[in-house]
Amino acid sequence: MTVHPSLQNYADAWTHSIEAIAELVQPLVEGEWNRRTPCPGWSVRDIVSHVIGLECEMLGDPRPIHSLPRDLYHVRDDHTRYMEMQVDVRRHHTAPEMTSELEYTIIRRNRQLRNENRSPDTLVRAPLGTEQTLETAMRARAFDIWVHEQDLRTALNRPGNLDSPGAVVTRDALLAALPNVVAKKAGAPPNSAVVIDVSGPVEFLRTVRVNADGRGSVDGSPSLGPVVTLATDWETYFRLACGRVRPAAVADRVKIDGDLDLAEAILREFAVTP
Repeated sequence: MTVHPSLQNYADAWTHSIEAIAELVQPLVEGEWNRRTPCPGWSVRDIVSHVIGLECEMLGDPRPIHSLPRDLYHVRDDHTRYMEMQVDVRRHHTAPEMTSELEYTIIRRNRQLRNENRSPDTLVRAPLGTEQTLETAMRARAFDIWVHEQDLRTALNRPGNLDSPGAVVTRDALLAALPNVVAKKAGAPPNSAVVIDVSGPVEFLRTVRVNADGRGSVDGSPSLGPVVTLATDWETYFRLACGRVRPAAVADRVKIDGDLDLAEAILREFAVTP
């Protein structure tokens, strides 16, 4: 690949995860495409449709002209409506149609990446008619593809790749959102610290510090007197942060020390993906 060095990790993570998705779905029989996934409202087919659709948008393909049904409970706003368009237009596609379109899209995107020589700050197309930098777009695709790979693995009972390159990209993306969750949404008090201790295939300890002005930041240094410590495993952490499970469903997998009310507020606001 010829991508800029700062983009290489995202390209590698994307490639690893999308090839894993292709391998997962290739042998599925028709009925398995309808299996429910942890992604609200979406089946295996829907997730693969979403993946195909957004990769086609990265390629510059026009979006489909399509009217959505009005009874989709998980379509709540402009963002979810935008994402649903590429999904609903493929809802009646057969298994061979899905796998062949996925394969063709991966070939096209790999070719695009091989020839990619734009700088990371080049503005490219983003959802809802906006623009984003190429670096932001590639990071988002690596993150999105890995999370959806895990959705498919859960639905198909094929666990794996919890420590893959995409998992590391996902960890960093979720950690970047933590200060907003703790300081702004959950309302942690000024001059306080909250420790997140995660074990498992991706292991880390981070401290979210809230300054006197109520602004949050995150670092890898331990805190001597955190107001809350949350300890869990990596799989539970990313499922909570990606809105795949509710805190009550995994209460036995999250250990809380300190201010219980604040801990519950943090967990209530923990999901950072739309």
